[in-house]
Amino acid sequence: MAVTGFRKRVVALTVLIATAVVAILVVVSHVLLSRVTDADAHDLARTRAEAVTANVTAVGGRVVLTENSSEALDEVAWVYADGRLIDGNVPANMVERVEALAGSRRSQTVAVGHYLLYARKVPLDGHHVMVIVRVDLTPYETSEQHSLTLSLILGGLTILLAGGVAHLVVRRALRVVHEMAALADDWGHHEPGRRFDLGVPRDEFGELGRTLDHLLERVDNALADERRLTDEIAHELRTPLTVLQGEAQLAQLSGELVAPEAVLSEVERLNAAITTILRAARARTDAGTRCDLRSAARQAIAGRAVEVAFPAKVEVAVAADVAVSLLSPLLENGLRHARSRVWITARNQGEAIVVDVLDDGPGFDPAEVDRVFEAGVTGGGGYGLGLPVVRRIATSAGVEVRAIADGRGHVEVTLPGARAAT
Repeated sequence: MAVTGFRKRVVALTVLIATAVVAILVVVSHVLLSRVTDADAHDLARTRAEAVTANVTAVGGRVVLTENSSEALDEVAWVYADGRLIDGNVPANMVERVEALAGSRRSQTVAVGHYLLYARKVPLDGHHVMVIVRVDLTPYETSEQHSLTLSLILGGLTILLAGGVAHLVVRRALRVVHEMAALADDWGHHEPGRRFDLGVPRDEFGELGRTLDHLLERVDNALADERRLTDEIAHELRTPLTVLQGEAQLAQLSGELVAPEAVLSEVERLNAAITTILRAARARTDAGTRCDLRSAARQAIAGRAVEVAFPAKVEVAVAADVAVSLLSPLLENGLRHARSRVWITARNQGEAIVVDVLDDGPGFDPAEVDRVFEAGVTGGGGYGLGLPVVRRIATSAGVEVRAIADGRGHVEVTLPGARAAT
C-alpha cells in the first residue's frame, strides 16, 4: 500500500508539472500567433491602401483615380474626397463607421466585428482625401482557433504520455528497490555473509546497495556478537557449576555431606558471574556520569589480598558498578595465577586515567596477547576466565582494555577522566 501510494504521488506530481508546462506553452504560443496574425492583417490593410493611394490624383481641380479599380477591390476599398465617396461600394451596415473615418483628419485603424478598417490620408493640395480599406479577419481567427485546438490536443497527449512514462519508470525503479530489499532480508536471515558489492556508487541504486551492504554487515556483526555472548555466558558459568557438580559427586561417593562453605563459595561465584554479565549487557555511559575510582577499586577487591597504589582522589567518567565489573574479574584472574603478589595502580595519561592490574604470575604469551579477550582462549596457565566479559563491558562503556606481555600478569584499563564541574 505504501509503495502504491508513493507511485501515485510521483505520477500525480509529474502530471501536475506537465500540465503547468503545457498550459504555459499553449498560452505563450497563442499570444505569439495572435500577434503575428494581427501584424499580417495590418500589413495587408496598408498594402491595399497604398495600392489605391497610388492611383489617386487631382485633375482640373477634381480628385479622380487614374485607373479603374476592379470590382473585387471596390468591395474592400473606398475613396472619399472632400467628404464625398468617389470610388467603391460601402456595405450598408458599415456606412456610418466608414464615413466617420472619412471625416477624420488622420490615418487610423479600427476593428468592426470580424473586420479591420484602415483609414489612410492622401496628401493632395486643396483637398481632403481619405482612402479606407477593409480586411476580413475571419481567416486569421479561424487559423488561431485551429492552432489553439491542435495545441490543446497535443498538450493533452503530452500530459498523458508524461504520466504513463512516469508510471512505468517509477514502477520499474520500485521493482528494483523491492527486489534488492527482499534479497537483503533473505540474506540477513539465511546468508548474512553475502553482499551486493556494487562498487563505487554511480547512482541512487548504487547508494541503496551500499546502504544495504552496511545493514547486512551490522546484522552479521550482531549475530556474531550474539554467538560471542552465548560463548561467554557458557564460559563463565561452566567453572562454578563444574565445581558444584564435583563436590556433589564426591559427597555421594563418600557418603558425607557437602561442605556448606564450598557450596556457598561457588554459588557466590556463580552469582557474581551472572551479575557481571547482566552489567555488561546494560552498561552505558551517560553524560555527567562519574565515580571515585579508589572507592570502586575497594569494592572490587572485597577484602582480597591486593595492594593498591592510587592517588588520594581519582574520578573517572563511568558509573561505579561499571568500574567494579571491569576490575573484579581482572583481580580474580590475578589472584588465581599470581605466585605471591597482586597489585593495582592508577596514573594520569592526558585526560584519561590508566589503571594497571598486575601480578607476579607467568603473564601472557606474546603470541596470544591479542586474543586473550576472546571466549575460550587462555594464556599464562589458565588466563582467560572473565576476560571476554571484561571486554564486553569495556566496549559498552567506551573503555579501552588491553593485555600486555611483559613477563608478568599485566592488564591495562584506560578510563575517561571526569572533568571538573564548571
